[in-house]
Amino acid sequence: MSLQIDTLAYTNRLRWLAPEQKLLFAIALLIIAAFTHPLVQVLIAVWMSTWTIIYARIPSKIYFKLVYVASFFWLTSLPALIINGVDISQLHLVQNDSVTGLYIGSYYLYISVHGLQQGLTILTRAIASLSCLYFIMLTIPFTELLQVLRRVGFPVLLTDLLLLMYRFIFVLLNTASELWTAQQSRGGYCTFRIGMKSLALLIGQLLKRTLENYRQVSLTLASRGFNGEFKVWHPHRYHLSKRYAIEAILGCVSLIALDWYDNATIFTRI
Repeated sequence: MSLQIDTLAYTNRLRWLAPEQKLLFAIALLIIAAFTHPLVQVLIAVWMSTWTIIYARIPSKIYFKLVYVASFFWLTSLPALIINGVDISQLHLVQNDSVTGLYIGSYYLYISVHGLQQGLTILTRAIASLSCLYFIMLTIPFTELLQVLRRVGFPVLLTDLLLLMYRFIFVLLNTASELWTAQQSRGGYCTFRIGMKSLALLIGQLLKRTLENYRQVSLTLASRGFNGEFKVWHPHRYHLSKRYAIEAILGCVSLIALDWYDNATIFTRI
């Protein structure tokens, strides 16, 4: 999946668009999503999904698979938000907040209305924010993103560390896949006991090979006169799009106006 994401970042239909323009657009919507109502956040998620799937031509199957993985973490945290418990003597305090519940000994466990609202708010904000991050991840190659950070004054040391981490993620995944395939072909996971033993061996070998790869990279850099800064080549073949810029500005202004209208309506009702 990681290799496929990296490939899409280099081959999408918005590849020619300047990375600064795409990054500013996504950051602007990310900031708007952090301070607006759920309706606006849903619109941001739909709009960014349109940019990612239709404009950039990212396969919808891959995009929605990424959204599904992120939604799974939200589902795991949902029970902690919506399930509450009180002593029976305090039952009268939560009657308006309880959707349904059951008695367990001297306690009353119930599904909270406030918890459901909070869970929905977290979901819409998370999906809106993730759609912005996925747009950056699927349309801007990581090396170009680091170049943008350097141009705006980000420390070179940190960008080099990020580049090394990004490189070793692929090395780690490739090594783990090779080891797992070799173990599985020899029946290393046929039973639970053998599987746990094979997993322990895989982790040990993975650590050993990762340290060996790190040593080889260090020797390679030293032999080529590494002076503390990675020089990454990238072509200046990008240009700004007035059409996309106007669409982005009008869309952001419309979302802010819609949120302001919602706030004004709520204030009037109060």
